[in-house]
Amino acid sequence: MSKGQFKVRKDFLPFSPPFIGSDEIAAVVDTLKSGWITTGPKVNRFEEEFAEFLGAPAALAVNSATSALAIALAVYGIGPGDEVITTPMTFCSTAHVIEQAGAMPVMVDVEPDTLNIDANQVRSSITEKTRAILPVHLYGHPCEMDQLHEMALRFNLNIIEDAAHALSASYKGRSIGGQGSTAAFSFYATKNITTGEGGMLTGDTDFIRQARVWSLHGMSGDVHRRNSKEGTWKYDVILPGFKSNMTDIQAAIGLHQLRRLPSFQARRREIVRRYNSAFANIEQLQLPAEGDEISSAWHLYVIRLNLDAIDIDRDLFIEELRKMNVGTSVHFIPLHFHSHFQKKYGYSESDFPVASSNFNRIITLPLHPGLADEDVDYVTAAVKYLLDHHSNV
Repeated sequence: MSKGQFKVRKDFLPFSPPFIGSDEIAAVVDTLKSGWITTGPKVNRFEEEFAEFLGAPAALAVNSATSALAIALAVYGIGPGDEVITTPMTFCSTAHVIEQAGAMPVMVDVEPDTLNIDANQVRSSITEKTRAILPVHLYGHPCEMDQLHEMALRFNLNIIEDAAHALSASYKGRSIGGQGSTAAFSFYATKNITTGEGGMLTGDTDFIRQARVWSLHGMSGDVHRRNSKEGTWKYDVILPGFKSNMTDIQAAIGLHQLRRLPSFQARRREIVRRYNSAFANIEQLQLPAEGDEISSAWHLYVIRLNLDAIDIDRDLFIEELRKMNVGTSVHFIPLHFHSHFQKKYGYSESDFPVASSNFNRIITLPLHPGLADEDVDYVTAAVKYLLDHHSNV
């Protein structure tokens, strides 16, 4: 099949498949043969190596970033009558955990360049009910944390960072999730490292000690210690906890993925460099931002169409790329576009104008360590071909 002068590849190019190697597969087999497949020594080792990688005092491995956020809210005692400020430009779980805690998510608009929460607008949303700020490091680009920390200190608020996209990102030389900050990471299949499903919560030592109890039914001792030779069957339930623990099977994958992360990130940056070079000075496109004193994790490469310069909308553009065997996605449908948030809080699609207007322009292109140079070249050629054939300028 061809489209004009464009030769369409035969195989479909997904936007972000997992990148699993033989070491991860062998580690899973070893775990299955070990007789210990749930939370145990490999989870403990994964937590230790993850904390060391980020320079965090401590880390807790859990079954998802969603669980990590929920646990953080619980540790901080956030519940009914409280408000948590966050962004509409995120996946729904960011707001769901706030609601499930009994609190109210209060959304503010985003920055035009990064689409991260606009720290300048957070101040006007702080009330006597505000207990926390939950920023999302969207696409792997850190938020303006200095401003957020200044407001948190001034108004005695907690900060819980949604770092699902941000593993290996840094802000002014500080690793996201490092130095005692409370941050939730994701190891979902598409993330910068994966355990299939899984997550990690970072924080100071006392915070993680409390979080660990919340993560497994509110029990006073973990299952590995209870079932080891040195352990005891006795335990106490001290609070109404969750069932959020990670398994050794997942951690076996995570340990090897973490050790490969530097090479993964080097490849991501090279792909981004190739995209940026190919798309430079194309007036129909707006390219992703990377601010001063920022190192993005480059979890996603999201272009924005300048719709006034082309005669095709975003959805049709994605469909044309699909026909050319290029897999894409959209990150994200803003929360205030969803019926749940409209019905419950009275939002409409016209609210949060920066998020709303940019949603109709965004397309996530393929970006993962397994992407070959010829794949990147194919994607850029496909995008440029469509822009050329639908140009108004």
